Amino acid sequence: MKHGVAFRKFSRTSSHRMLMLRNLVTSLIQHEQVKTTLPKARDTARLAEKIITLGKRGTHPAWKKAAGFLLLPSLTPKVFETLAARYASRPGGYTRIHKFGNRPGDNAPHAVLELVDGPRDLKFEMAARATGWDVLSSRLQSQSARALVKDGVQGIDETVKRELSEGVKGVLRERTRWNVVKTLRYRSAEDAKRFGEKVQEHVDTLLARPVAIKALREHSEKESAESDQQHFRSIKDYKLKAGDTIPGAAGSTLRRAQGDLGWAPGRKVRWFERRKLGIDRPLTWEQV
Repeated sequence: MKHGVAFRKFSRTSSHRMLMLRNLVTSLIQHEQVKTTLPKARDTARLAEKIITLGKRGTHPAWKKAAGFLLLPSLTPKVFETLAARYASRPGGYTRIHKFGNRPGDNAPHAVLELVDGPRDLKFEMAARATGWDVLSSRLQSQSARALVKDGVQGIDETVKRELSEGVKGVLRERTRWNVVKTLRYRSAEDAKRFGEKVQEHVDTLLARPVAIKALREHSEKESAESDQQHFRSIKDYKLKAGDTIPGAAGSTLRRAQGDLGWAPGRKVRWFERRKLGIDRPLTWEQV
């Protein structure tokens, strides 16, 4: 009969298992992001949310219980002040798990466990980059690349505010819009402003890369063929790495990372693949 299988044992005794989980919860509250195996991350997230719930209660018994659980009692004020204020309006879901491939050596599934709405929130950063990609994609359909490089992309803050409105279908893809709404739902107006700044920074990066490559190439062509190729080495630094995608590139990032070993998609674009940004070549545009 299968009894006592409600929770994972991790090949440890009860005391060793609880000490390990307490250590992971303490590290998560201290650094707001930890990397561990996927099963450990799931159990750690469950206990961390209980500790944050105690912090939101703000009672003396809850303080004593949280201080007795954490291995660093100095983190108790952070739970009852910083984290309780951050998640005051959030009903639950204070942690997020990102799968991080497999660990070299034993091939164990890896994961990144983090506190949401924190300074190291990965979804906040990636949603801003995806938003910048989609905004640049929509602008390339109506404006030339030369004009965008010269004048820049304006009105990003208004675009983000419009996309946050429910039922509005704008320039963002459905999945990107869903991630943006989920990321900014319980954040302050300052965080929304910082989100727009990150979107603008990523758009500027996407526009600046082909300009930098073109300038380096033009300058290197004027140099002697017997030079030490310093400028060519600078160009090589801008070459795409495995899995790196730029606007206008066909296929998803995962497909480009797999190379010839990956499965070649058909004509139909799947939901996780990126469409071209309205141009036939990558952003090493000659029209810039």
